[in-house]
Amino acid sequence: MRVAIIGGGPGGLYAAALLKRLDPAREVTVWERNAPDDTFGFGVVLSDETLGGIEHADRAVYEAMRREFVRWDDIDIVRRGERHTSSGHGFAALGRKRLLEILHTRCRNLGVDLRFRSEAPCPDRLAGTYDLVVAADGVNSTTREAYAHVFHPRVTGHHCRYIWLATDFPFDAFRFEIAETEHGVMQLHGYPYATDASTVIVEMHEKVWRAAGFEELDTAESIDRCAKIFAEALRGRPLRSNKSAWTTFRTVTNERWSHGNVVLLGDAAHTAHFSIGSGTKLAVEDALALAACLEEQPSLDKALTAYEEERKPVVASTQRAARASLEWFENLGLYLDQPPRQFAFNLLTRSRRVTHDNLRLRDARFTGSVEDEFGCPPGTPPMFTPFRLRGLTLRNRVVVSPMDMYSAVDGVPGDFHLVHLGARALGGAGLVMTEMVCVSAEGRITPGCTGLYTGEQADSWRRITDFVHTQSPGTAIGVQLGHSGRKGSTRLMWEGMDEPLPEGNWPLVAPSPLPYKPDSQTPRELTRAQLTDIREQFTSAAWRAARAGFDLLELHCAHGYLLSGFLSPLTNRRTDGYGGSLEKRLRFPLEVFDAIRGVWPQEKPMTVRISATDWADGGTTAEDAVEIARAFAAHGADAIDVSTGQVVAEERPEFGRSYQTPYADRIRRTTGVPVIAVGAISSWDDVNSLILAGRADLCALARPHLYDPHWTLHAAAEQGYDGPGVVWPAPYRAGSRRPRTGRTDAPKPRLTLGS
Repeated sequence: MRVAIIGGGPGGLYAAALLKRLDPAREVTVWERNAPDDTFGFGVVLSDETLGGIEHADRAVYEAMRREFVRWDDIDIVRRGERHTSSGHGFAALGRKRLLEILHTRCRNLGVDLRFRSEAPCPDRLAGTYDLVVAADGVNSTTREAYAHVFHPRVTGHHCRYIWLATDFPFDAFRFEIAETEHGVMQLHGYPYATDASTVIVEMHEKVWRAAGFEELDTAESIDRCAKIFAEALRGRPLRSNKSAWTTFRTVTNERWSHGNVVLLGDAAHTAHFSIGSGTKLAVEDALALAACLEEQPSLDKALTAYEEERKPVVASTQRAARASLEWFENLGLYLDQPPRQFAFNLLTRSRRVTHDNLRLRDARFTGSVEDEFGCPPGTPPMFTPFRLRGLTLRNRVVVSPMDMYSAVDGVPGDFHLVHLGARALGGAGLVMTEMVCVSAEGRITPGCTGLYTGEQADSWRRITDFVHTQSPGTAIGVQLGHSGRKGSTRLMWEGMDEPLPEGNWPLVAPSPLPYKPDSQTPRELTRAQLTDIREQFTSAAWRAARAGFDLLELHCAHGYLLSGFLSPLTNRRTDGYGGSLEKRLRFPLEVFDAIRGVWPQEKPMTVRISATDWADGGTTAEDAVEIARAFAAHGADAIDVSTGQVVAEERPEFGRSYQTPYADRIRRTTGVPVIAVGAISSWDDVNSLILAGRADLCALARPHLYDPHWTLHAAAEQGYDGPGVVWPAPYRAGSRRPRTGRTDAPKPRLTLGS
């Protein structure tokens, strides 16, 4: 096999060494436009996982790197002159230049042809001459652009400026230092990479960068300004550069990674923000996987397919974490007024990869100090602290999220609903929410939806609330009221979600006559008289909900249903007083809220569920969501339940673990109103992390409660906790003594490349 590698960075060089080592008969050539010692940046941080893979794949490279490593365990967070240290993290770093020298030596010893100061031939020519072409030519990959019609790259810019620098002394920890200047907040990321040197990255929002005048300064002046701003962290030492320049980070993704015998590797295929230290790590891991797949698969085509299938999910997960970290730093100003230890914890858990439990295992002292500052009694997980909404005190922070069951007859909840909601109330959550309960027969989503528009329905709900209050004392039960709008008259979910009924349809109404999908029924635009009627339907349903004994009422203004349809500019095209500006689009939902608040008992809380983004161009933005939340809070909402999407069928959501929580976090920090976070929160560790970091006040979980009605009780047992906030029903108490399970998800090194 003849192999051409474009790009002599760590990823390309390591791929060359591995491919040559595994099959000395391979002819491997590397083209690098720069000189051997010509590089940018300073230090490279690698994880134990990556180092384990390197050790198994090529011990010679590992041993050469190991002799150069600077290792440390601590992370320091410094804000307003106060330093907080978290230990037990385990970092290894070395100079980027030294890493390249090690890889150059290994490649030469193995017989790789290294061609420096040489532009690679065009990809088409290489692909016709070589059996395999590895494009490791970086974030500005010309190979990727040459085949853009196949790879379908997407390059996303972001809002911070940063510059790579160095200083001539070693930090004794990974240091994050926050500087609050007259122009805005700036941050320093620093870490050692040699016994006498550290990498220093200075970063700030584009607006701050411009306000501070960096745009007018040359590189030397910028470096001198940064050294003065962070003089204390730098011990008065100067900063130095290496081809340093202010830049903005770009996230690179590709729909495909290979085309014929051409394959992307490293930054050419993907990038991840430096704040989680993953650029070189990902490139090296790409090289490991590519070499392994070439060994394991019977053909090149299958090998490249296997490589892409193996690496894409891993990279996507890393990119989600990196995006969360990047956006945290972009919005750093939101968190400056947090208590000092909570701020440090928030920073450490920003990517969602480091969690409460993970930190507690690494550094129980630090995590305990954060819990103590938060107000957790000794030994109490954050999720089991109480929370008060108006006159209602929830015994813990877990909410059973509203989930449509589509199992009612004529809107009446039956035995299924009693068992379904009763079981989850017995399962220990602080608050159990009903599905969306419809305010009229015409406001149902499906024929199986529940309602509160008749006395019979109210009586059936009373049976359920009585069960919850008598059999699970201390558990609150809330009702979510809504109207389907243009998303009504559809089949049961398992028969075809959002698909029109084959027969028996009822007419739909909406803010504007826009069908949800091309084959959906077109709704009628609501008249002023109909708006009044619907407002009265909501009011009557709220009055029945109070009589039925519910503890909390939530107004459903999300997911494209009627009130959500007023809020989004994509679904509200009205030209009267209920459409146009956000203020006008808010008008009817606020009228409904006010009418309900007028009949709902004053001591009982009301919440509002919103879609904080439509995941579609021209729709509701995160900034809009803040203003929507602020408006409802001004009218008396006690909390905002922050969901996203499901407003338009053409949405493109960015799914991932806890993917909706940043919207809740932003609303909470900007408005001060309590928030309920939802969206792929699946573990008690996630709940503890979100609560302790101050990103949410309550966490609502849906699917985990379908899988396990007693999720909250089991979360307590797994944490070895049996104090306040946890109530086991007497018949179940014998099951409460369960030892904490060990973690078995630690990654294992790949063995196929072992010597």
